[in-house]
Amino acid sequence: MNRVAVITDSNSGITQAEAKELGIFVLPMPFTIDGAEYFEDINLTVGEFYEKLEADADISTSQPSIESITDLWDKLLEEYDEIVHIPMSSGLSGSCSTATVLAQDYENKVEVVNNQRISVTQRQSVLDALELTKRGKSAVEIKEILEKNKFESSIYIMVDTLKYLKKGGRITPAAAALGTVLRLKPVLQIQGEKLEAFAKAKTVKQAKSIMMNAIHDDIENRFGGVEAMDVTLFVVHSSNEEAASKLKEELEQEYPGMPVFVDDLSLSVSCHIGAGSLAIAVTRNLQELK
Repeated sequence: MNRVAVITDSNSGITQAEAKELGIFVLPMPFTIDGAEYFEDINLTVGEFYEKLEADADISTSQPSIESITDLWDKLLEEYDEIVHIPMSSGLSGSCSTATVLAQDYENKVEVVNNQRISVTQRQSVLDALELTKRGKSAVEIKEILEKNKFESSIYIMVDTLKYLKKGGRITPAAAALGTVLRLKPVLQIQGEKLEAFAKAKTVKQAKSIMMNAIHDDIENRFGGVEAMDVTLFVVHSSNEEAASKLKEELEQEYPGMPVFVDDLSLSVSCHIGAGSLAIAVTRNLQELK
């Protein structure tokens, strides 16, 4: 049986310490902050990131360098026979297409998974890939399974401030000003390719209700119904732990017996929406792991 290494990037929310414990490998995402380069979970902690964001630092994201990718692949292929590489969604970054091109020089030893996920849903794909390696699946089989199930997930995100959507050019200054006056709480959606508008709310309570209804609709109409207990739920946040804990309790009451995990939202997403956000995510459990 071939030894298969699993690689992802820090957009998955998996820290370097967690990666070591799991036996996987995480490429740190680079950030440029006020002209200086930082790497997530290497010389940039989550707390430091939000401090710099709050201080209105000039922050931009980029993809891992070609050298950092190929150096890691070369090193791992000295020990492993194959690699499964799971980057963030191709709709949100060019890192997936870059890795796909690079893999062409590795004679089918590296399989790049384009399953269009980020944050906790990407994390779940990594954990699924790891379990599939333990069950003897090859790199190409794992890629096929993950891509076949790539749309079996959703993330709904309540944005607390319009400041960063305006700064990133995702909404006009006029729309941001009007939304601020009206105290709107936009709800965004990540389902496959991109971060898109989903709904508008006037209060946090209304935004949470919108997200919970959307998740319920997904479970009932896409993932086999609540009775099947065939999904995993997540609460995700950007520097909003107390609200995330409360939302976790509400979901546990709504779906008794169904595990709910809490995690930080990917910094590459938080960079564009700011602190104070709250999200609910759902993934359908892989049928191949039953």
